Amino acid sequence: MKKLLTLLATACLSASAYAGQFPDISIDELKSALDGKKVTVIDVNGPQSYKSGHIPGAIDYSAHKSDIAKLLPTDKGALVVAYCGGPTCGAYAVAAKAAQALGYTNVKHLAAGISGWKAAKAPLEPGS
Repeated sequence: MKKLLTLLATACLSASAYAGQFPDISIDELKSALDGKKVTVIDVNGPQSYKSGHIPGAIDYSAHKSDIAKLLPTDKGALVVAYCGGPTCGAYAVAAKAAQALGYTNVKHLAAGISGWKAAKAPLEPGS
């Protein structure tokens, strides 16, 4: 029983450390950054979700993971925001870590995800 409790405690601590690796950005903050053209957004929801509607200007990570470096800004301090389905989705971290590995220092996470974006009635762009 002690081993099971230790394992569960370790898993919980690991999950919370993992979740906090990238700071969150709010929908309003992201809208402002988009209006000012001061952000690169990466969608990690997969091609079907991307085609049905994504945050305007977002990069489809599944279609560009091998050439993502070419699509990110030259300024390594530029804001890069990754998102996936919603608050319980962790898939965004793949793109966030890829940006971080390329040297980007201002990588954030839209925790609300596409579900929160839609619930806020924020604009969507259809995919091709």
